[in-house]
Amino acid sequence: MLGCLSGARVRCWLTLASGLLECLCFAGTVFGWASLMFVLKTEGYFSNLCVNATGSNGTHYTGDVKTLPSSPTDCSGQDERFSLVFTIASFMNNFLTLPNGFLFDRFGTMVARLLGISLYTTGTLLIALSHPETSLLLFPALCFIAVGGILLLVTNMQVGNLFGTHRSTIITLYNGAFDSSSIVFLIVKVLSEGGISLHYSFFFLSTCSVIHLMRTFILMPKKHIPYPLPEGYTYGLLSHRYSAPPGLCGRMTCGHARPRIVDQARKEENKGPLQGEGGTETMTFQLMSNKQTPQTVSFRQSVLSWFFLWHLVWLSVMQLRHYLFIGTLNPMLNRLTAGDPVLVSRYTNAFAITQLCGVLCAPWNGLIMDRHKGRKRAPGETEEEADLRSAVLSLFLTALQCLLFSICATTPVLSLQYLSFALQVLNRSFLYGGNAAFISIAFPTSHFGKLYGLMMALSAVVSLLQYPCFSLVKGVFDGDPLYINVALTLLSLCAFIHPLYVCIHCRRLASQRRSSTKQLANGGSSSSINREALQDAVDSS
Repeated sequence: MLGCLSGARVRCWLTLASGLLECLCFAGTVFGWASLMFVLKTEGYFSNLCVNATGSNGTHYTGDVKTLPSSPTDCSGQDERFSLVFTIASFMNNFLTLPNGFLFDRFGTMVARLLGISLYTTGTLLIALSHPETSLLLFPALCFIAVGGILLLVTNMQVGNLFGTHRSTIITLYNGAFDSSSIVFLIVKVLSEGGISLHYSFFFLSTCSVIHLMRTFILMPKKHIPYPLPEGYTYGLLSHRYSAPPGLCGRMTCGHARPRIVDQARKEENKGPLQGEGGTETMTFQLMSNKQTPQTVSFRQSVLSWFFLWHLVWLSVMQLRHYLFIGTLNPMLNRLTAGDPVLVSRYTNAFAITQLCGVLCAPWNGLIMDRHKGRKRAPGETEEEADLRSAVLSLFLTALQCLLFSICATTPVLSLQYLSFALQVLNRSFLYGGNAAFISIAFPTSHFGKLYGLMMALSAVVSLLQYPCFSLVKGVFDGDPLYINVALTLLSLCAFIHPLYVCIHCRRLASQRRSSTKQLANGGSSSSINREALQDAVDSS
């Protein structure tokens, strides 16, 4: 018995560790675009868009040798084309999460992962086979890498369900690893500077898909990992072959199984107001569990709730700020360094290296939520309420980080950009980890894939504004991003609405709970009092 439980724990930890490495090395590589763009510029991609003072092409080829003209060149057209590549890739990364979320909810993990692996492999192969003459291949290649990577992340986040008490920490850890995977393109840049071809690097990334396939069949479920875990839950390649009772050899449980909270609440409710353990407080808890559990909320109700709307605003304004910063980093550094390629390379490397810290920063967000949730509950407070209460501080800190990051990025001081890099990676890791964690807390687990996908898709539509913003900077403001940065800084203040709303909602629930408990103590009708109060709370959210 002990040996079996120990083996099950090893299996769960292997799933956790391998998923972390997968997200760290592959899932979010597209956000290392600044490093890859540096290599692509050096290789001459879109160089035909550079023009010199006479108006002719700024770069031309003689056989296999690239030559640069002696006269000054204007490569704003090249920068704009690279910006368009990243804009479309980042849009597809988020927008296609919607159909992918439906696919994940409907067909399960295996189908979603096989699609993601196929897309990712196709994208890396397209770059491996591309050349400056076929620069347009970058458009589909980056899109495939982005969409395939986000599918790997979505299927991995459910691993947090295996570790119930640390669920938020693991979800945020995976999102931090997703952010840190941008370091892969820095490695490609360093290898390119060391003489290893860009094409060889991407051929290697393509062959790594064998690892993803092995993990799909051995260490991941065919469908989904439920939450809470039912008794005798199994997953993996051979799990369907076992039929022993829970706890016996072959049953891949990750510790003691937990009964479903909703079913338990419904059973206890039937005992009557004074038959459960704990008297009126227990009855209040039971009715709140039955009424408040997110599992009773439909997909349509979730989408039309204020929670969804304000969370969308919270995510969209901060994501737009980050995307514009990443997409315009190279021209911004060129402007601040007066075009010094050595300084541009140094700051690009510094930015990419700081991205590696995302995997270290993200778990702090989950720890904040899990620790805050662990505070002693008020009488009758449900687990759902405790989850929401724990999310308020996380949502507020994320919005505050974005404001500070935007202020630093707006200030045109080169040395200050080191601080911008640090705040950017901290905020990004909090943003995406907090986004996934909040959706898993505030909405039904059965709708997670669809809601996560819809949230990312709608925020992707907003993120398309980055390209007109870039064009506006290049055209109207003659390359000076100050006014656009100031506007985005002011826009980021809208992110504070969400934590304020959730805080007010939690206070309203607490007030109604205290009022209901007081009326129960005075002999009121427990069923009618609690149901009316709780219905008001549900409607308000």
